[in-house]
Amino acid sequence: MVRDIDETQAPLLDHLLELRTRLLRCVYAIAIAFVVCFYFANQILAILVQPLVHAFPAGQGKLIYTKLYSAFFVDLKVSLFAAFLISFPVIANQLWAFIAPGLYAKEKKAFLPFLIATPVLFTMGASLAYFFVMPTAFKWFIAFQGDRGGLQLEALPGIEEYLNLVMQFIFAFGVSFLLPVLLMLLNRAGIITRAQLVAARRYVIVGITALAAVITPPDVLSQLMLAIPLLILFEGTLVVMRFAEKKDAAEKAKAEAAQGSA
Repeated sequence: MVRDIDETQAPLLDHLLELRTRLLRCVYAIAIAFVVCFYFANQILAILVQPLVHAFPAGQGKLIYTKLYSAFFVDLKVSLFAAFLISFPVIANQLWAFIAPGLYAKEKKAFLPFLIATPVLFTMGASLAYFFVMPTAFKWFIAFQGDRGGLQLEALPGIEEYLNLVMQFIFAFGVSFLLPVLLMLLNRAGIITRAQLVAARRYVIVGITALAAVITPPDVLSQLMLAIPLLILFEGTLVVMRFAEKKDAAEKAKAEAAQGSA
């Protein structure tokens, strides 16, 4: 009995050791990228502040910090944020290398496109936030400056608060744009069907609206700028599912015909 137990535990220990190796490689990749990014922290921060620079009138933009250590911790946050984005391909590669041996050839062929689509869709969402949503939202926020009852209202954003807001925008839009990947994976796994999603469309619209309200700053403009693209992505996913289901049905019919002729 002891021998049987030891034999059944050996493969599990092998998998745990391999998982440990993969995780360490991910940590090493993030650590190396962090060191490099910390050296270029000022340049990276200069890129992240561009939406705010263009929101202010020329030459009037300003960022402040009220705690002596704030600027240092901002450099750390910027470096870690950039390091994660840069090392993501390595992390994805290690994830794929860990799970791929347990998949059949057909499953690998079906899963690989989702692995490729993930960074593409995340980049699309982050780019939308950086190049369009943030400049538009920041200009709207800055427009509240001016005379209020005889007092001058001036926007003096803190560097920590601004960086947190930028990371919230980028991650919110980047992760939300992975909705098609999630839906397609659930569909390919047989958990949900296109017909079910079509029937639940009204609930999906409400859910997307609620999600946009939760993960974006509390202004209607940002929420709409996230909700509308997500709705478009949802409808596009339904179209892709329709073609995928037709293709699967055709392949199934072809296989049945081949078996019948044999």
